[in-house]
Formats: sequence, C-alpha cells, structure tokens
Amino acid sequence: MFKKNKKNKDPMSIDERLNAIRAGVLGSNDGILTVVGVVFSVAAATTNRFTIMIAALADLLACALSMASGEYASVSAQSDSEKVVVVKEQELLKTDFQKQFDVIVNHYVERGVTHSTSQAIAKELMTKKPLESILSIKYDMTLGHYMNPWQAAWASLFSAALGGSLPLLALVITPIAYQFPATILATVIAVAITGLMSAKLSNGMVVRAIVRNIIIGLITIVIHFGIGKLF
Repeated sequence: MFKKNKKNKDPMSIDERLNAIRAGVLGSNDGILTVVGVVFSVAAATTNRFTIMIAALADLLACALSMASGEYASVSAQSDSEKVVVVKEQELLKTDFQKQFDVIVNHYVERGVTHSTSQAIAKELMTKKPLESILSIKYDMTLGHYMNPWQAAWASLFSAALGGSLPLLALVITPIAYQFPATILATVIAVAITGLMSAKLSNGMVVRAIVRNIIIGLITIVIHFGIGKLF
C-alpha cells in the first residue's frame, strides 16, 4: 500500500517510477488485447475494411482514456490514504508520544539490537525527525513522497494507445489477403513484449510470462472472432 523509499535525493522515487512503468505495461497489454478483440469480432461480422478500422480506432481511443482514468482514480486513492496516515501520525506524536517512542524501540529490539541501544537510537530519531522516523518504521514510507496519479494516468494513456496501435497498424498497412495473419502476428509480438517487461519488473519467470501472454492474446482473438460470427 505504501512506498518503500528510504533515501532519495531525486524528486521522483524508484517506487514512483515503477508505479508509472507498471501502469504503462498494464495499459499497453490492455490496449493490444482490446483492439485486436474488436478487430476480429467486427471482422467476423463484416468484410468491410473501413468499418473494421473505424471500430478498432474508436476502441483504441476509448481504451486509452478508460485506462488513464482508472489509473488516476486508483493511484489518487492510494496517495490520499498515505496523506491520511501522515495526519494520523502527526496527531499521535502530540497525544501519545511515548507509545510512538516505544514502537521505534521495539522495532530495533526485534531486529537483535539491545534494549538500551534501541532506546538510544529511538531517542535520537525522535529528537531529530520524529514524524519521518515513525512513518519509515511503521509504514515503510517517506514523508513528502506520495504516488503521483498523473504520472500513472499519462503512462497508461500513452502505452494503451501505443500498444493498441500495433495490431491496428498491421491491419492498415498489410494487403487485404494477409491482413488477419499479420494482425495476429503483430499481436503475438506485442503481448510477448509486455509479458517480458512485466516479468522483468516483478523479477518473475520470463518465459512463462511471455507464453502466458501469447496464449491469452490468442484466446482473446478466438473468443471475439466467435462472438462476431454469432452476429
């Protein structure tokens, strides 16, 4: 819930950067899958290339705006909760300073520091930077560094638009006879890239993430094509 930046001279912390990257990866993946889904569902119902392109473009714009607004709302809620915690801890420092002091002492005792040394550390921290210290120890967050909803929103907006433009571009520039195989290939490449990025960011299994994303992309195509055939 809270950021984990301890020391940072950069106005934008590592967690803030990662949050924007995360929003970008999710936005890109969503843009790819929603656009290709619309392309194949509409293509199953009509062979009119212009109609397919307009539907895909409209979905691309809607997806990008939806992802951006969703990220803004989500990260705003997180940022607000962090600010509420700061106000709460400020009040506790005024009304129950000893309890806050004991929290810091216990924190170091639990990590193997002797009780006397822990008290000395707590005394120094609570004398110099009481609010910063209690926020760092209790919530692992840094005072004044809150998640920026605008960064996440813009990252999601542009990445969703960029990701969705890949299958759309393949549809537009490829001759009619090869447009759907080309769109499928573009989708596979695009979701493989987002799978790779998500695995790298989370230190996960790269191959598994790529294969999983490709399978999801192909399933999305099949499902939407089937839905289009119904109509």
